Amino acid sequence: MRLELAYFAWVRERMGAAGEAVDLPPAVADIAALLDWLAARDERGAQAFAEPHRIRAAIDGAMTGPDAKLAGAREVALFPPVTGG
Repeated sequence: MRLELAYFAWVRERMGAAGEAVDLPPAVADIAALLDWLAARDERGAQAFAEPHRIRAAIDGAMTGPDAKLAGAREVALFPPVTGG
């Protein structure tokens, strides 16, 4: 499955890119598995996704949780929790 990934804030800084297109292995079926796969790919991913519980995700613009399925998705945005005043 081909998927566009968009990275924001310190996730983008740690990954060294604003995003990428990836071909997911069949076992990567939800957000949690995606984060595990990205962390296992290389050192940048390991650094960016070392604490997956801190990462927020949106599938095709809609906020979602770690168990959200990726089937049919075109884009996943990954970012840290939003803070501010």
